[in-house]
Amino acid sequence: MGKFNFKRDTEEKEKLLYEEYKKKLLELKKVKKEQDAVGQVFTKGLLPIYVLYILNSNSTNGNDISHKIGERTGGKWIPSTGGIYPLLKKMEKDKLIEGKMQKIYKITDLGICEFKKRKNLLKNKIEESLEVFKIVYNDLYNEGDEIL
Repeated sequence: MGKFNFKRDTEEKEKLLYEEYKKKLLELKKVKKEQDAVGQVFTKGLLPIYVLYILNSNSTNGNDISHKIGERTGGKWIPSTGGIYPLLKKMEKDKLIEGKMQKIYKITDLGICEFKKRKNLLKNKIEESLEVFKIVYNDLYNEGDEIL
């Protein structure tokens, strides 16, 4: 009869469990990375031009910018001030905006030119992205579970 080795069997099971744990952890990290990437589309791509858009209509502070974006998007996108203030600092350094007392930011003439330029450059890309999102949405949610 086979000899039962408790220590060896336990070590093998621990090793298998650890390998399984590492695989699950990698999967979770991948999902988190994908979620972060989707969020970065807004943060890196749309936030700078939207901040310029808001400042083009009114001078204000970072908290108010976050609040206004939240209002305009019905609460679907509320950027953190932790993301807005570094962006404002960079825009100030690039002379697109200027910070007044109590950090009320105002768009500069250069900022207005940059806003108009970015707005024109992004228009077609945003329209294309919306079309792609509609196609993907319809494929995933309106076409059933058909596989092409």
